[in-house]
Amino acid sequence: MTAPRAASPTEPLPGTGPLAGTGTLIRFVLRRDRVRLPVWILALFLGTVSTARNYTALYADPEARASIAATLGSPAGLAMTGPRRYLADYTFGAMAGHQLLGFMTVLTGFMSVLIITRHTRDEEETNRAELVRSTVVGRHAHLAAALSVAVLANLALALLVAVGLGRMDLAPDGAAGSLLLGLAYAAVGIVFASVAAITAQVTAHTRGASGAALAVIGLAYVLRAAGDAGGTAALSWLSPIGWAQRTYVYVDNRWWPLLLCLALAVLCAGTGFVLSVRRDVGAGLRATRPGSPVPSAALTRPLGFALRLHRSLLAGFGAGLFLMGVMYGSILGQADDMLKNIDGIQEALRRTGGATTAESFASMVIVVLAVVASVYVVTAALRPRSEENAGRVESLLATGLSRTRWAGSHLAVALVGGTAVLLLGGLGIGVAGAASTGDAGLVPGLLGAALAYAPALWVTAGVAAVLFGWLPRASSAAWIVPVYAFVTGYLGKLLGFPEWTNALSPVGQVPNLPAAGMSWTPMVVLTLVAAGLLRFGLEGFRRRDLETR
Repeated sequence: MTAPRAASPTEPLPGTGPLAGTGTLIRFVLRRDRVRLPVWILALFLGTVSTARNYTALYADPEARASIAATLGSPAGLAMTGPRRYLADYTFGAMAGHQLLGFMTVLTGFMSVLIITRHTRDEEETNRAELVRSTVVGRHAHLAAALSVAVLANLALALLVAVGLGRMDLAPDGAAGSLLLGLAYAAVGIVFASVAAITAQVTAHTRGASGAALAVIGLAYVLRAAGDAGGTAALSWLSPIGWAQRTYVYVDNRWWPLLLCLALAVLCAGTGFVLSVRRDVGAGLRATRPGSPVPSAALTRPLGFALRLHRSLLAGFGAGLFLMGVMYGSILGQADDMLKNIDGIQEALRRTGGATTAESFASMVIVVLAVVASVYVVTAALRPRSEENAGRVESLLATGLSRTRWAGSHLAVALVGGTAVLLLGGLGIGVAGAASTGDAGLVPGLLGAALAYAPALWVTAGVAAVLFGWLPRASSAAWIVPVYAFVTGYLGKLLGFPEWTNALSPVGQVPNLPAAGMSWTPMVVLTLVAAGLLRFGLEGFRRRDLETR
Protein backbone atom coordinates (compact mmCIF):
# COMPACT_ATOMS: atom_id res chain seq x y z
CA MET A 1 0.00 0.00 0.00
CA THR A 2 1.30 3.41 -0.90
CA ALA A 3 1.28 5.98 1.89
CA PRO A 4 -0.36 9.33 1.10
CA ARG A 5 2.09 12.03 0.13
CA ALA A 6 2.70 14.55 2.87
CA ALA A 7 2.11 18.16 1.95
CA SER A 8 5.22 20.20 1.34
CA PRO A 9 5.88 22.88 3.98
CA THR A 10 5.81 25.46 1.21
CA GLU A 11 2.48 24.33 -0.22
CA PRO A 12 -0.69 26.03 1.08
CA LEU A 13 -3.09 23.76 2.90
CA PRO A 14 -6.40 23.03 1.15
CA GLY A 15 -8.92 25.79 1.71
CA THR A 16 -6.31 28.32 2.80
CA GLY A 17 -4.93 31.40 1.09
CA PRO A 18 -5.03 35.17 1.47
CA LEU A 19 -8.79 35.29 0.77
CA ALA A 20 -9.80 32.17 2.70
CA GLY A 21 -12.97 32.70 4.72
CA THR A 22 -14.04 35.81 2.81
CA GLY A 23 -17.50 34.42 2.06
CA THR A 24 -18.09 33.56 5.71
CA LEU A 25 -16.95 37.01 6.81
CA ILE A 26 -19.27 38.66 4.25
CA ARG A 27 -22.21 36.81 5.78
CA PHE A 28 -21.00 37.82 9.24
CA VAL A 29 -20.71 41.49 8.25
CA LEU A 30 -24.20 41.44 6.74
CA ARG A 31 -25.48 39.85 9.92
CA ARG A 32 -23.88 42.51 12.13
CA ASP A 33 -25.16 45.33 9.92
CA ARG A 34 -28.62 43.89 9.29
CA VAL A 35 -30.16 47.05 10.78
CA ARG A 36 -27.49 49.66 10.11
CA LEU A 37 -27.15 49.07 6.37
CA PRO A 38 -30.88 49.04 5.51
CA VAL A 39 -31.32 52.26 7.48
CA TRP A 40 -28.49 53.95 5.57
CA ILE A 41 -29.69 52.74 2.19
CA LEU A 42 -33.34 53.56 2.77
CA ALA A 43 -32.51 56.99 4.17
CA LEU A 44 -30.43 57.89 1.11
CA PHE A 45 -33.04 56.44 -1.24
CA LEU A 46 -35.99 58.17 0.41
CA GLY A 47 -34.06 61.44 0.64
CA THR A 48 -33.38 61.32 -3.09
CA VAL A 49 -36.88 60.34 -4.16
CA SER A 50 -38.67 62.74 -1.82
CA THR A 51 -36.46 65.64 -2.91
CA ALA A 52 -37.04 64.87 -6.59
CA ARG A 53 -40.78 64.66 -5.92
CA ASN A 54 -40.62 68.05 -4.22
CA TYR A 55 -39.04 69.49 -7.35
CA THR A 56 -42.02 68.40 -9.42
CA ALA A 57 -44.40 69.97 -6.90
CA LEU A 58 -42.53 73.17 -6.08
CA TYR A 59 -41.18 74.01 -9.55
CA ALA A 60 -44.09 72.92 -11.75
CA ASP A 61 -44.15 76.38 -13.32
CA PRO A 62 -41.43 76.89 -16.01
CA GLU A 63 -40.95 80.44 -14.72
CA ALA A 64 -40.09 79.08 -11.27
CA ARG A 65 -37.48 76.75 -12.78
CA ALA A 66 -36.04 79.57 -14.85
CA SER A 67 -35.86 81.78 -11.76
CA ILE A 68 -34.04 79.22 -9.63
CA ALA A 69 -31.69 78.43 -12.53
CA ALA A 70 -30.78 82.10 -12.89
CA THR A 71 -30.08 82.41 -9.17
CA LEU A 72 -28.03 79.21 -8.97
CA GLY A 73 -25.90 80.45 -11.84
CA SER A 74 -24.03 82.73 -9.44
CA PRO A 75 -20.66 81.55 -8.08
CA ALA A 76 -22.18 80.88 -4.65
CA GLY A 77 -25.02 78.90 -6.20
CA LEU A 78 -22.69 76.83 -8.35
CA ALA A 79 -20.47 76.09 -5.35
CA MET A 80 -23.46 74.67 -3.49
CA THR A 81 -24.81 72.68 -6.41
CA GLY A 82 -22.76 71.77 -9.46
CA PRO A 83 -21.52 72.72 -12.92
CA ARG A 84 -23.29 75.32 -15.04
CA ARG A 85 -24.05 72.85 -17.88
CA TYR A 86 -27.15 71.62 -16.02
CA LEU A 87 -28.72 75.09 -16.15
CA ALA A 88 -29.09 75.18 -19.95
CA ASP A 89 -32.37 73.24 -19.88
CA TYR A 90 -33.47 73.08 -16.26
CA THR A 91 -35.86 70.15 -16.35
CA PHE A 92 -36.80 68.27 -13.20
CA GLY A 93 -34.12 65.71 -14.03
CA ALA A 94 -31.48 68.39 -14.54
CA MET A 95 -32.46 69.86 -11.18
CA ALA A 96 -32.01 66.45 -9.54
CA GLY A 97 -28.58 65.95 -11.06
CA HIS A 98 -27.48 69.51 -10.39
CA GLN A 99 -28.65 69.84 -6.80
CA LEU A 100 -28.50 66.26 -5.50
CA LEU A 101 -25.35 64.66 -6.86
CA GLY A 102 -22.86 66.84 -5.01
CA PHE A 103 -24.59 66.46 -1.63
CA MET A 104 -25.80 62.87 -1.80
CA THR A 105 -22.48 61.47 -3.00
CA VAL A 106 -20.92 62.92 0.14
CA LEU A 107 -23.42 60.93 2.20
CA THR A 108 -22.81 57.74 0.23
CA GLY A 109 -19.13 58.32 0.87
CA PHE A 110 -19.82 58.59 4.61
CA MET A 111 -21.74 55.31 4.53
CA SER A 112 -18.97 53.54 2.64
CA VAL A 113 -16.15 54.82 4.83
CA LEU A 114 -17.93 53.74 8.01
CA ILE A 115 -18.54 50.26 6.58
CA ILE A 116 -14.85 49.78 5.85
CA THR A 117 -13.44 51.13 9.11
CA ARG A 118 -16.06 49.34 11.22
CA HIS A 119 -15.21 45.93 9.75
CA THR A 120 -11.43 46.32 9.40
CA ARG A 121 -9.70 48.74 11.73
CA ASP A 122 -12.32 48.53 14.49
CA GLU A 123 -12.07 44.73 14.41
CA GLU A 124 -8.32 45.00 14.98
CA GLU A 125 -8.58 47.70 17.62
CA THR A 126 -10.97 45.58 19.69
CA ASN A 127 -8.77 42.45 19.21
CA ARG A 128 -11.53 40.52 17.46
CA ALA A 129 -9.58 40.32 14.20
CA GLU A 130 -6.68 38.52 15.86
CA LEU A 131 -9.05 35.93 17.29
CA VAL A 132 -10.78 35.39 13.94
CA ARG A 133 -7.46 35.14 12.08
CA SER A 134 -6.33 32.36 14.39
CA THR A 135 -8.79 30.19 12.44
CA VAL A 136 -8.64 29.41 8.71
CA VAL A 137 -9.02 33.02 7.59
CA GLY A 138 -6.73 34.65 5.07
CA ARG A 139 -4.77 37.82 5.58
CA HIS A 140 -6.92 39.77 3.10
CA ALA A 141 -10.27 38.27 4.11
CA HIS A 142 -11.37 41.07 6.45
CA LEU A 143 -10.63 43.84 3.96
CA ALA A 144 -12.10 41.87 1.05
CA ALA A 145 -15.29 41.19 3.00
CA ALA A 146 -15.67 44.83 4.03
CA LEU A 147 -15.10 46.07 0.48
CA SER A 148 -17.55 43.48 -0.88
CA VAL A 149 -20.28 44.60 1.50
CA ALA A 150 -19.59 48.27 0.69
CA VAL A 151 -19.92 47.51 -3.03
CA LEU A 152 -23.14 45.55 -2.46
CA ALA A 153 -24.60 48.37 -0.36
CA ASN A 154 -23.81 50.98 -3.00
CA LEU A 155 -25.20 48.83 -5.82
CA ALA A 156 -28.38 48.20 -3.83
CA LEU A 157 -28.74 51.96 -3.35
CA ALA A 158 -28.12 52.51 -7.08
CA LEU A 159 -30.83 50.01 -7.99
CA LEU A 160 -33.37 51.55 -5.63
CA VAL A 161 -32.63 55.07 -6.87
CA ALA A 162 -32.85 53.98 -10.51
CA VAL A 163 -36.22 52.30 -9.96
CA GLY A 164 -37.61 55.06 -7.74
CA LEU A 165 -36.66 57.95 -10.03
CA GLY A 166 -37.44 55.95 -13.16
CA ARG A 167 -41.10 55.89 -12.14
CA MET A 168 -41.16 59.69 -12.14
CA ASP A 169 -41.39 61.88 -15.23
CA LEU A 170 -38.23 63.89 -14.69
CA ALA A 171 -36.93 64.23 -18.24
CA PRO A 172 -37.58 62.93 -21.79
CA ASP A 173 -35.05 60.10 -21.35
CA GLY A 174 -35.85 59.55 -17.71
CA ALA A 175 -35.01 55.84 -17.40
CA ALA A 176 -31.42 56.22 -18.63
CA GLY A 177 -30.87 59.31 -16.50
CA SER A 178 -32.25 57.61 -13.40
CA LEU A 179 -30.01 54.58 -13.86
CA LEU A 180 -26.99 56.81 -14.45
CA LEU A 181 -27.78 58.88 -11.35
CA GLY A 182 -27.98 55.74 -9.22
CA LEU A 183 -24.73 54.38 -10.63
CA ALA A 184 -23.06 57.74 -10.01
CA TYR A 185 -24.01 57.44 -6.34
CA ALA A 186 -22.57 53.92 -6.25
CA ALA A 187 -19.39 54.82 -8.14
CA VAL A 188 -18.45 57.65 -5.77
CA GLY A 189 -19.36 55.56 -2.73
CA ILE A 190 -17.11 52.73 -3.91
CA VAL A 191 -14.26 55.17 -4.54
CA PHE A 192 -14.39 56.46 -0.96
CA ALA A 193 -14.72 52.90 0.38
CA SER A 194 -11.44 52.15 -1.41
CA VAL A 195 -9.88 55.29 0.04
CA ALA A 196 -10.88 54.04 3.50
CA ALA A 197 -9.16 50.73 2.66
CA ILE A 198 -5.92 52.73 2.51
CA THR A 199 -6.46 54.91 5.58
CA ALA A 200 -7.32 51.79 7.59
CA GLN A 201 -3.77 50.59 6.99
CA VAL A 202 -2.08 53.86 7.89
CA THR A 203 -3.31 54.46 11.43
CA ALA A 204 -3.82 52.06 14.31
CA HIS A 205 -7.07 53.67 15.44
CA THR A 206 -10.58 53.59 14.01
CA ARG A 207 -11.13 57.29 14.64
CA GLY A 208 -7.96 58.18 12.76
CA ALA A 209 -8.80 55.94 9.80
CA SER A 210 -12.35 57.30 9.57
CA GLY A 211 -11.21 60.89 10.07
CA ALA A 212 -8.59 60.69 7.32
CA ALA A 213 -11.04 59.16 4.85
CA LEU A 214 -13.72 61.73 5.71
CA ALA A 215 -11.13 64.47 5.24
CA VAL A 216 -10.56 63.15 1.69
CA ILE A 217 -14.32 63.40 1.10
CA GLY A 218 -14.23 66.99 2.34
CA LEU A 219 -11.29 67.80 0.09
CA ALA A 220 -13.08 66.26 -2.90
CA TYR A 221 -16.14 68.41 -2.20
CA VAL A 222 -14.08 71.58 -1.79
CA LEU A 223 -12.21 70.95 -5.06
CA ARG A 224 -15.50 70.38 -6.85
CA ALA A 225 -17.08 73.49 -5.36
CA ALA A 226 -14.05 75.68 -6.11
CA GLY A 227 -13.85 74.44 -9.69
CA ASP A 228 -17.55 74.99 -10.40
CA ALA A 229 -17.73 78.38 -8.67
CA GLY A 230 -14.56 79.76 -10.20
CA GLY A 231 -15.05 78.32 -13.65
CA THR A 232 -11.79 76.34 -13.30
CA ALA A 233 -12.85 72.95 -14.61
CA ALA A 234 -9.43 71.45 -13.89
CA LEU A 235 -10.11 71.60 -10.14
CA SER A 236 -13.44 69.81 -10.53
CA TRP A 237 -11.75 67.08 -12.57
CA LEU A 238 -9.51 66.36 -9.57
CA SER A 239 -12.54 65.22 -7.56
CA PRO A 240 -14.55 61.98 -7.87
CA ILE A 241 -17.61 64.04 -6.98
CA GLY A 242 -16.83 66.29 -9.93
CA TRP A 243 -16.56 63.21 -12.18
CA ALA A 244 -20.00 62.03 -11.09
CA GLN A 245 -21.52 65.45 -11.74
CA ARG A 246 -19.97 65.57 -15.19
CA THR A 247 -22.03 62.61 -16.27
CA TYR A 248 -24.68 65.35 -16.76
CA VAL A 249 -27.52 63.02 -15.89
CA TYR A 250 -30.81 63.78 -17.63
CA VAL A 251 -28.94 66.31 -19.81
CA ASP A 252 -26.25 64.50 -21.80
CA ASN A 253 -26.18 61.15 -19.93
CA ARG A 254 -22.44 60.65 -20.30
CA TRP A 255 -21.36 57.29 -18.89
CA TRP A 256 -17.60 57.42 -19.34
CA PRO A 257 -16.77 59.60 -16.27
CA LEU A 258 -17.84 56.64 -14.13
CA LEU A 259 -14.96 54.67 -15.64
CA LEU A 260 -12.62 57.13 -13.91
CA CYS A 261 -14.31 56.29 -10.61
CA LEU A 262 -13.94 52.58 -11.31
CA ALA A 263 -10.25 52.94 -12.17
CA LEU A 264 -9.52 54.98 -9.05
CA ALA A 265 -11.46 52.53 -6.87
CA VAL A 266 -9.48 49.57 -8.21
CA LEU A 267 -6.20 51.44 -7.72
CA CYS A 268 -7.01 52.46 -4.14
CA ALA A 269 -8.36 49.03 -3.19
CA GLY A 270 -5.28 47.33 -4.61
CA THR A 271 -3.07 49.74 -2.70
CA GLY A 272 -4.96 48.89 0.48
CA PHE A 273 -4.35 45.17 0.00
CA VAL A 274 -0.65 45.75 -0.71
CA LEU A 275 -0.21 47.96 2.35
CA SER A 276 -2.05 45.51 4.61
CA VAL A 277 0.79 42.97 4.34
CA ARG A 278 3.39 45.55 5.32
CA ARG A 279 2.18 45.93 8.89
CA ASP A 280 1.32 43.80 11.88
CA VAL A 281 -2.23 43.01 12.92
CA GLY A 282 -3.45 45.77 15.22
CA ALA A 283 -0.71 48.19 14.14
CA GLY A 284 -0.63 50.90 11.51
CA LEU A 285 1.95 51.89 8.92
CA ARG A 286 2.38 55.19 10.68
CA ALA A 287 4.23 54.57 13.90
CA THR A 288 2.40 55.73 16.98
CA ARG A 289 4.08 58.84 18.31
CA PRO A 290 5.46 58.22 21.79
CA GLY A 291 3.73 60.27 24.41
CA SER A 292 5.28 62.38 27.08
CA PRO A 293 6.65 60.35 30.01
CA VAL A 294 4.82 62.78 32.28
CA PRO A 295 1.12 63.34 31.50
CA SER A 296 -0.21 66.84 31.40
CA ALA A 297 -2.37 67.99 34.26
CA ALA A 298 -5.46 67.89 32.02
CA LEU A 299 -5.00 64.22 31.14
CA THR A 300 -5.02 63.24 34.80
CA ARG A 301 -8.56 64.58 35.14
CA PRO A 302 -11.68 62.94 33.67
CA LEU A 303 -12.80 66.02 31.75
CA GLY A 304 -9.39 66.65 30.20
CA PHE A 305 -9.04 63.01 29.21
CA ALA A 306 -12.52 62.96 27.66
CA LEU A 307 -11.76 66.14 25.72
CA ARG A 308 -8.59 64.51 24.38
CA LEU A 309 -10.64 61.56 23.10
CA HIS A 310 -13.25 63.82 21.48
CA ARG A 311 -11.01 66.52 20.04
CA SER A 312 -10.77 65.16 16.47
CA LEU A 313 -14.53 64.69 16.18
CA LEU A 314 -15.14 68.10 17.71
CA ALA A 315 -12.73 69.81 15.33
CA GLY A 316 -14.22 68.05 12.31
CA PHE A 317 -17.80 68.98 13.14
CA GLY A 318 -16.78 72.53 14.01
CA ALA A 319 -15.06 73.04 10.66
CA GLY A 320 -17.92 71.36 8.81
CA LEU A 321 -20.65 73.45 10.50
CA PHE A 322 -18.72 76.66 9.87
CA LEU A 323 -18.28 75.87 6.15
CA MET A 324 -21.92 74.81 5.89
CA GLY A 325 -22.97 78.12 7.44
CA VAL A 326 -20.74 80.03 5.04
CA MET A 327 -22.26 78.25 2.04
CA TYR A 328 -25.83 79.03 3.08
CA GLY A 329 -24.96 82.55 4.16
CA SER A 330 -23.34 83.32 0.80
CA ILE A 331 -26.73 83.07 -0.95
CA LEU A 332 -28.70 84.87 1.77
CA GLY A 333 -28.66 88.12 -0.18
CA GLN A 334 -30.16 86.34 -3.20
CA ALA A 335 -32.86 84.50 -1.24
CA ASP A 336 -35.65 86.83 -2.31
CA ASP A 337 -34.89 86.54 -6.04
CA MET A 338 -34.22 82.82 -5.78
CA LEU A 339 -37.45 81.89 -4.01
CA LYS A 340 -39.98 84.51 -5.07
CA ASN A 341 -41.60 82.40 -7.81
CA ILE A 342 -41.73 79.13 -5.85
CA ASP A 343 -45.16 78.90 -4.26
CA GLY A 344 -44.42 75.90 -2.05
CA ILE A 345 -41.32 77.42 -0.49
CA GLN A 346 -43.05 80.78 -0.12
CA GLU A 347 -45.77 79.03 1.86
CA ALA A 348 -43.16 77.32 4.04
CA LEU A 349 -41.46 80.66 4.64
CA ARG A 350 -44.78 82.26 5.57
CA ARG A 351 -45.32 79.50 8.13
CA THR A 352 -41.87 80.21 9.50
CA GLY A 353 -42.58 83.93 9.82
CA GLY A 354 -40.23 86.85 9.39
CA ALA A 355 -40.35 90.34 7.99
CA THR A 356 -38.15 89.48 4.99
CA THR A 357 -37.48 86.41 2.89
CA ALA A 358 -33.86 86.45 4.04
CA GLU A 359 -34.92 86.21 7.70
CA SER A 360 -37.33 83.35 7.03
CA PHE A 361 -34.77 81.51 4.91
CA ALA A 362 -32.11 81.97 7.58
CA SER A 363 -34.50 80.52 10.18
CA MET A 364 -34.97 77.37 8.09
CA VAL A 365 -31.24 77.04 7.49
CA ILE A 366 -30.41 77.35 11.19
CA VAL A 367 -32.74 74.40 11.84
CA VAL A 368 -30.52 72.35 9.52
CA LEU A 369 -27.39 73.55 11.35
CA ALA A 370 -28.98 72.60 14.67
CA VAL A 371 -29.80 69.12 13.38
CA VAL A 372 -26.22 68.59 12.21
CA ALA A 373 -24.97 69.80 15.59
CA SER A 374 -27.31 67.30 17.26
CA VAL A 375 -25.64 64.55 15.22
CA TYR A 376 -22.37 65.51 16.91
CA VAL A 377 -24.08 65.56 20.30
CA VAL A 378 -25.46 62.03 19.88
CA THR A 379 -22.09 60.76 18.65
CA ALA A 380 -20.25 62.31 21.60
CA ALA A 381 -22.87 61.31 24.18
CA LEU A 382 -22.69 57.67 23.03
CA ARG A 383 -18.90 57.57 23.24
CA PRO A 384 -19.09 56.06 26.76
CA ARG A 385 -20.99 53.14 25.23
CA SER A 386 -18.18 52.61 22.71
CA GLU A 387 -15.61 52.69 25.49
CA GLU A 388 -17.64 50.15 27.44
CA ASN A 389 -17.97 47.85 24.43
CA ALA A 390 -14.22 48.02 23.85
CA GLY A 391 -13.54 46.93 27.42
CA ARG A 392 -11.59 50.03 28.41
CA VAL A 393 -13.95 51.27 31.13
CA GLU A 394 -13.38 48.58 33.72
CA SER A 395 -9.69 49.40 34.18
CA LEU A 396 -10.49 53.10 34.63
CA LEU A 397 -13.22 52.51 37.17
CA ALA A 398 -10.98 50.12 39.09
CA THR A 399 -9.15 53.24 40.28
CA GLY A 400 -10.66 55.95 42.44
CA LEU A 401 -12.64 57.33 39.49
CA SER A 402 -16.38 57.19 40.07
CA ARG A 403 -18.86 56.17 37.40
CA THR A 404 -20.63 59.53 37.57
CA ARG A 405 -17.44 61.53 37.03
CA TRP A 406 -16.33 59.31 34.15
CA ALA A 407 -19.61 59.31 32.22
CA GLY A 408 -20.33 62.91 33.22
CA SER A 409 -17.06 64.07 31.67
CA HIS A 410 -18.07 62.67 28.28
CA LEU A 411 -21.52 64.19 28.56
CA ALA A 412 -20.01 67.56 29.50
CA VAL A 413 -17.89 67.49 26.34
CA ALA A 414 -21.01 66.61 24.34
CA LEU A 415 -22.95 69.53 25.85
CA VAL A 416 -20.25 72.18 25.57
CA GLY A 417 -18.90 70.85 22.28
CA GLY A 418 -22.37 70.74 20.72
CA THR A 419 -22.96 74.34 21.72
CA ALA A 420 -19.56 75.33 20.31
CA VAL A 421 -20.11 73.74 16.90
CA LEU A 422 -23.57 75.29 16.78
CA LEU A 423 -22.06 78.72 17.38
CA LEU A 424 -19.49 78.10 14.65
CA GLY A 425 -22.32 77.34 12.24
CA GLY A 426 -24.09 80.53 13.31
CA LEU A 427 -20.88 82.48 12.89
CA GLY A 428 -20.40 81.10 9.39
CA ILE A 429 -23.88 81.98 8.18
CA GLY A 430 -23.71 85.33 9.95
CA VAL A 431 -20.39 86.42 8.45
CA ALA A 432 -21.22 85.18 4.94
CA GLY A 433 -24.76 86.54 5.18
CA ALA A 434 -23.49 89.95 6.23
CA ALA A 435 -21.11 89.97 3.27
CA SER A 436 -23.91 88.87 0.93
CA THR A 437 -26.52 91.39 2.11
CA GLY A 438 -24.30 94.21 3.35
CA ASP A 439 -26.01 94.08 6.75
CA ALA A 440 -23.40 93.69 9.51
CA GLY A 441 -26.15 93.30 12.09
CA LEU A 442 -26.76 89.76 10.81
CA VAL A 443 -23.65 88.47 12.59
CA PRO A 444 -24.84 88.92 16.20
CA GLY A 445 -28.45 88.20 15.20
CA LEU A 446 -27.69 84.85 13.58
CA LEU A 447 -25.23 83.93 16.33
CA GLY A 448 -28.00 84.44 18.86
CA ALA A 449 -30.46 82.51 16.68
CA ALA A 450 -28.08 79.56 16.56
CA LEU A 451 -27.38 79.70 20.29
CA ALA A 452 -31.12 79.47 21.00
CA TYR A 453 -31.01 75.83 19.87
CA ALA A 454 -28.46 74.88 22.55
CA PRO A 455 -31.11 73.70 25.08
CA ALA A 456 -32.58 71.43 22.38
CA LEU A 457 -29.12 69.90 21.93
CA TRP A 458 -28.86 69.37 25.67
CA VAL A 459 -32.18 67.50 25.65
CA THR A 460 -30.82 65.32 22.83
CA ALA A 461 -27.76 64.53 24.94
CA GLY A 462 -30.07 63.74 27.86
CA VAL A 463 -32.01 61.19 25.79
CA ALA A 464 -28.73 59.50 24.81
CA ALA A 465 -27.63 59.50 28.47
CA VAL A 466 -30.88 57.84 29.61
CA LEU A 467 -30.57 55.13 26.99
CA PHE A 468 -26.92 54.52 27.86
CA GLY A 469 -27.63 54.44 31.57
CA TRP A 470 -30.74 52.27 31.64
CA LEU A 471 -30.99 50.52 28.25
CA PRO A 472 -27.41 50.33 26.93
CA ARG A 473 -28.25 47.81 24.21
CA ALA A 474 -30.81 50.27 22.83
CA SER A 475 -28.43 53.26 22.87
CA SER A 476 -28.56 53.57 19.08
CA ALA A 477 -32.21 54.62 19.39
CA ALA A 478 -30.89 58.08 20.33
CA TRP A 479 -30.37 58.68 16.61
CA ILE A 480 -34.14 58.94 16.24
CA VAL A 481 -34.03 62.41 17.81
CA PRO A 482 -31.94 64.22 15.14
CA VAL A 483 -33.55 62.28 12.30
CA TYR A 484 -37.05 63.16 13.49
CA ALA A 485 -36.02 66.79 14.01
CA PHE A 486 -34.82 67.04 10.41
CA VAL A 487 -37.88 65.34 8.93
CA THR A 488 -40.43 67.44 10.83
CA GLY A 489 -38.47 70.67 11.37
CA TYR A 490 -37.15 71.14 7.83
CA LEU A 491 -38.81 68.75 5.38
CA GLY A 492 -42.11 69.05 7.26
CA LYS A 493 -42.32 72.76 6.50
CA LEU A 494 -41.81 72.09 2.81
CA LEU A 495 -44.24 69.18 2.75
CA GLY A 496 -46.88 70.83 4.90
CA PHE A 497 -46.75 68.52 7.93
CA PRO A 498 -49.07 69.47 10.83
CA GLU A 499 -47.44 71.75 13.38
CA TRP A 500 -47.91 69.25 16.20
CA THR A 501 -45.47 66.84 14.54
CA ASN A 502 -42.69 69.41 14.81
CA ALA A 503 -43.68 70.21 18.41
CA LEU A 504 -42.76 66.65 19.46
CA SER A 505 -39.11 67.39 18.71
CA PRO A 506 -36.93 69.42 21.10
CA VAL A 507 -35.74 71.42 18.08
CA GLY A 508 -39.38 72.23 17.28
CA GLN A 509 -39.81 73.93 20.67
CA VAL A 510 -37.25 76.61 19.87
CA PRO A 511 -38.54 79.95 18.46
CA ASN A 512 -37.81 80.46 14.76
CA LEU A 513 -35.19 83.15 15.25
CA PRO A 514 -34.48 85.58 13.64
CA ALA A 515 -37.87 85.41 11.87
CA ALA A 516 -39.86 85.18 15.12
CA GLY A 517 -39.46 86.90 18.46
CA MET A 518 -37.62 85.36 21.39
CA SER A 519 -39.60 83.37 23.95
CA TRP A 520 -37.75 82.37 27.12
CA THR A 521 -40.29 79.90 28.49
CA PRO A 522 -39.43 77.01 26.12
CA MET A 523 -35.72 77.70 26.70
CA VAL A 524 -36.12 77.30 30.46
CA VAL A 525 -38.33 74.23 30.10
CA LEU A 526 -35.91 72.53 27.69
CA THR A 527 -32.99 73.26 30.02
CA LEU A 528 -34.81 71.78 33.01
CA VAL A 529 -35.84 68.71 31.00
CA ALA A 530 -32.24 68.25 29.84
CA ALA A 531 -30.95 68.48 33.42
CA GLY A 532 -33.49 65.89 34.58
CA LEU A 533 -32.66 63.49 31.75
CA LEU A 534 -28.92 63.78 32.34
CA ARG A 535 -29.29 63.15 36.05
CA PHE A 536 -31.61 60.20 35.44
CA GLY A 537 -29.21 58.72 32.88
CA LEU A 538 -26.19 59.00 35.20
CA GLU A 539 -28.18 57.38 37.99
CA GLY A 540 -29.02 54.46 35.71
CA PHE A 541 -25.37 53.97 34.80
CA ARG A 542 -24.40 54.09 38.46
CA ARG A 543 -26.86 51.31 39.28
CA ARG A 544 -26.35 48.86 36.42
CA ASP A 545 -23.60 46.33 35.79
CA LEU A 546 -20.86 46.99 33.28
CA GLU A 547 -20.77 44.88 30.14
CA THR A 548 -17.24 43.54 30.37
CA ARG A 549 -15.18 41.41 28.01
